[in-house]
Amino acid sequence: MTLELASSRETAPTSRAHSPLAVRGMTVSYGQKPAVFSVDMTVEPGKMTAIIGPNGAGKSTLLKAALGILTPLAGTATVYGKPVAEQRHRIAYVPQRASVDWDFPTRVIDVVLMGLYPQLGLLGRIRPVHRARATDCLARVGMEDFATRQIGQLSGGQQQRVFLARALAQDADLYLLDEPFAGVDAATEKAIIAVLKSLRDAGKTVVAVHHDLSTVAEYFDNVFLINTHRVAEGSVEDVFQAHHLQDAYGGRLAGAQMDALQLS
Repeated sequence: MTLELASSRETAPTSRAHSPLAVRGMTVSYGQKPAVFSVDMTVEPGKMTAIIGPNGAGKSTLLKAALGILTPLAGTATVYGKPVAEQRHRIAYVPQRASVDWDFPTRVIDVVLMGLYPQLGLLGRIRPVHRARATDCLARVGMEDFATRQIGQLSGGQQQRVFLARALAQDADLYLLDEPFAGVDAATEKAIIAVLKSLRDAGKTVVAVHHDLSTVAEYFDNVFLINTHRVAEGSVEDVFQAHHLQDAYGGRLAGAQMDALQLS
């Protein structure tokens, strides 16, 4: 491939119709203050995109509003050019671990099988082929030996792996994850990122709310930078730069932090 062709491909914008997730004019308010204000976002297919920004920037709110979990004051979201409600079979969502009731009495294998309910229906019969698929998904995240364990008995990192296995069982095209690395150990983080990269390499699209700036360049292809409004969007090389980060974080990043990130 010539340099000219590569440059043309990298700069060609993704149309809304072809975007795995496109948001337009999204505004969400908690009380009088908007948490997300008139945000546009166009996710590039087959890439791993990080949504980053300071605490309270609206990262999780944007994701939840796009999915319809929160009702926005204004704005729309489409998945591959169609309303989200028509495309839920193409979406797998992993919520924040803190938002899940871990006291609910269910086994690990049953949590993963929940990922198959959109295909089976609530009254659909679970067959051996479905259990085999769920077991395979647990194996992909290193949790096959915990299949019969109660979900509440697991560590935080193990619980996160199980929820990722549930998402894998859905065999979606678009994977949306809200703080997937929050509160997990280093081994779990390494296992999760390996699975997410394998999804990307298989042509899937991954979007994750992320907070650790030191791993952005290593983990992701693209960045969506937000602080209530969109600050910047694009490749890591284009967006993950000092002036964009200082715009988003309001100068709260210390010089030592910027030096550690080795940004220009």
